[in-house]
Amino acid sequence: MQSRFHNNVELNYQKYLTGKIMAKVKVTQIKSTINRPKNQKATMVALGLGKINKSVEVENTPQISGMIRKVSHLVKVEEA
Repeated sequence: MQSRFHNNVELNYQKYLTGKIMAKVKVTQIKSTINRPKNQKATMVALGLGKINKSVEVENTPQISGMIRKVSHLVKVEEA
């Protein structure tokens, strides 16, 4: 996900808000969303995915973890 902050400023901002830096994960789409329910398709779009083999780096927040769990059969997750 692209942010409006520069990397250093963003990290400092996260430290200020949470007291810690969030871990990042790399999410890669490995299966198609054809013939999947609308909520799974919407989750993939919200994660920034849409084509097979596309990867995004996202922060591992509880919300993102839930989204990944919802479409775990369509994606591969790695530590970033």
